Formats: sequence, structure tokens, C-alpha cells
Amino acid sequence: MAKYQFSVSVQPQYLEDRSDPEEGRYLFAYTIRIVNTGEVAARLHSRHWIITDANQHVEEVRGEGVVGEQPHLSPGESFEYTSGCPLETPVGTMRGTYHCRADDGTPFDVAIPEFVLSVPRTLH
Repeated sequence: MAKYQFSVSVQPQYLEDRSDPEEGRYLFAYTIRIVNTGEVAARLHSRHWIITDANQHVEEVRGEGVVGEQPHLSPGESFEYTSGCPLETPVGTMRGTYHCRADDGTPFDVAIPEFVLSVPRTLH
């Protein structure tokens, strides 16, 4: 087991009732679960997202914490949140990094694996 480690899982969802394909507006929600799988308690301080749509338009988003919080997780503890992402195309991807600091002062980054945002029945 790594001393400084969070695991990240993602569940994306297309929000059909909040999207308007004729206007090129597709809204997605994603639920993220973060688990401290390391040996030391740590706080998530900030995030960096790289969002790419089907036209290869890339947007980078940086900010403090997640959904207004900077969760502190002891080993084995988890934090779950849901947020959203608008796209101009029916398919896109998100990936990123959480910047964390362990209680012993050690900074570490957690990779957010790339995941697909897709209107149902768009990808085969």
C-alpha cells in the first residue's frame, strides 16, 4: 500500500432534460467517489480538469476543492460528490488531477482517470 494514495471512481450521466441538442448544448452530470487508500490522512485542496469535446476543443478548469469543499479523508474514508459539465458536442472526455496534502505536510497528486461523456446510443 502506498503511503499517499487516493482512488477515484466516476459515474457519468447524460442529463437529457437539461440539454438542447438543436442549440449544441449537452449537459452531463458525473458522480465521483474518492477513497483514501493510503496510510496517511490527507486533504484534497484543489482540482485541475481537462475537458475535451468531439471537435477536439479543450477547456482546462482549475479551482479550490470540489463542490465548495476540501474534504479531509483518513485512511479508508471516502467522499462522494456530483457535479456537472456542459459540452457543445454529444460526446467528450474529462480527465484531471486532484492536488492533496497529507497531514504530515507532504503534497501529492491524484490522477483522475479519463472518462467519457456521451449521449446514450451515440457511441457503438
